[in-house]
Amino acid sequence: MTDEMRVDGMDEAELNRTIRELCESKAEEFRMIGYDQATGPEIWECVSDKYHKKGTPPLHAIVNDILSLKVTNFMNYITLSIYRGEKRR
Repeated sequence: MTDEMRVDGMDEAELNRTIRELCESKAEEFRMIGYDQATGPEIWECVSDKYHKKGTPPLHAIVNDILSLKVTNFMNYITLSIYRGEKRR
């Protein structure tokens, strides 16, 4: 494994697991306040949508984007996805 495949001492598998757990935690938070359909993968789709244009930011920025995601921003993303006809469940 090269140093390029490690981020903050984490290999790609650890990084993916950590991001998945953070997204699941955020989805659980949304479900606790009444947004029962929120899922971890949808949280990641919402957060990572802007990375397609700007590129993937450093890990601390990804963590911040996940943890600071507001329900209104998430619901706007989901609504726009539906209008664009993007696949949902």
